Amino acid sequence: MRIALGLEYDGCGFCGWQSQTAGCGVQDALEAALSAIAGEPVSVVTAGRTDTGVHALSQVVHFDTAVQRPDSAWVRGVNAFLPHGVAVNWAQRVDDGFHARFSAVERRYSYVLLNRPARPGLLHGKVGWFHAPLDYPAMREAAACLLGEHDFSAFRAAECQAKTPIKTLHQLDIQQSGEFLLFHLRANAFLHHMVRNLVGSLVYVGKGRYPPARIAEILHCRDRRLAAPTFAPDGLYLTGVGYDEKWEIPHSEVKSPFSSLQSLL
Repeated sequence: MRIALGLEYDGCGFCGWQSQTAGCGVQDALEAALSAIAGEPVSVVTAGRTDTGVHALSQVVHFDTAVQRPDSAWVRGVNAFLPHGVAVNWAQRVDDGFHARFSAVERRYSYVLLNRPARPGLLHGKVGWFHAPLDYPAMREAAACLLGEHDFSAFRAAECQAKTPIKTLHQLDIQQSGEFLLFHLRANAFLHHMVRNLVGSLVYVGKGRYPPARIAEILHCRDRRLAAPTFAPDGLYLTGVGYDEKWEIPHSEVKSPFSSLQSLL
């Protein structure tokens, strides 16, 4: 029997998604909690691994088990064994052909950037930060050239294990909300560090280091050395994973990591 789960987590308390020998990955915590409920070892497969400090609002995983449990056990029961900072939101039995990673047709990320002279205090670890004023229209102009199917080698980490650097970026919106810049990205898949590398290069445009047209040149050259350094992970959120409707996976994307909070203030 195959079970899919939707979960959220605060990346600050973990060394990334992937299981580590030190047991500090989100995967380590989730598998331990699932095993406690199942009464047997459980291994999970995720839609996408996140790095240290990266958060998730809507991560999807699956696991196989012969143990019969109500869906509530895979949610409230598992949550009782999970550490603070990670929680299962839903559980659902799925067809054995479903695969959290390979069945996904798109991933969605948001990056929250605080743009003010003073570094964040209350939101430390939850937002990226840049101290100098940024030219938002120039950043939006530069972002437009990145849409579509491209070879994103210039924005790919050296240790990336993806079979191809060619990805289709369907959305890259930049919105201003007070002192915050919100980057919303949607693609069929992302390369390792791709979002953080894109944000870093767009910040270079915003501060005047690059003209907007420079981003298209970097993309065309496919040389990682020409792009800006990888930006901080703090403000990066996995906000959703998309699947074909035949899998009947709940759609639980949150457009902005701070939308709920902002509605209360």
